[in-house]
Amino acid sequence: MHYPYQMNQHHYQLKQTVLSAVEPWVQYGLHEAKKTSYIHALREVAAIAYLIGMGCHPSVAHNIVESWEVNEMFYPQ
Repeated sequence: MHYPYQMNQHHYQLKQTVLSAVEPWVQYGLHEAKKTSYIHALREVAAIAYLIGMGCHPSVAHNIVESWEVNEMFYPQ
């Protein structure tokens, strides 16, 4: 099978960098889901990741998203 995006050394390093960077947020989301719901946890982690992608420092992004919660829920949606 031919894949248009061949895995070379650069792609392998990118994969490792990306997966290492997101792993703490994956673990955070899994922990958060135990207290809330998977939908809430995915929404929260996605919002944090979005803000990080926009240039926010990870801890700032986390604090911003946490500030949007009321009783572990995002109101209004």
